[in-house]
Amino acid sequence: MALHWKLVVDCADAIPLARFWAAALDYDVEDNSALIDRLVEVGAVGPEAYVEIDGRRVFRELAGIRHPDDPVDPDSGIGLGRRLLFQAVPEPKRVKNRLHLDLHVGPADREVTVKRLTGLGATVLAEVDDRGSRHTTMADPEGNEFDVQ
Repeated sequence: MALHWKLVVDCADAIPLARFWAAALDYDVEDNSALIDRLVEVGAVGPEAYVEIDGRRVFRELAGIRHPDDPVDPDSGIGLGRRLLFQAVPEPKRVKNRLHLDLHVGPADREVTVKRLTGLGATVLAEVDDRGSRHTTMADPEGNEFDVQ
């Protein structure tokens, strides 16, 4: 039986990085406010665990994004399909990623996509034409590498 999965990205600041990737992928930022409200109500989390953004409670150190066409758990706001979870960790990024995303936009849309992502805060690291692949290697606002093909 195939397993369900999510990709977890360690980062310094989960909320802005999740918002960057939601905009980059045209995904939805998860709304976990109902879950947080229940956890606060039973005393499972205190005010140090969340911040308020746009009138809703948001986990301070966790932020998920999901594909807009995939189902959502209505009790938690957690996506039940294609999903990325950004998790704040205390240590900084030190070396090149061992895992990265490839954004497949096609040759006709690569340049405009790179420009759009740069406008969101990404940086271009390299233009690559190697082993039959032509792509742009970029870094998100925290320096995590990804490719636009």
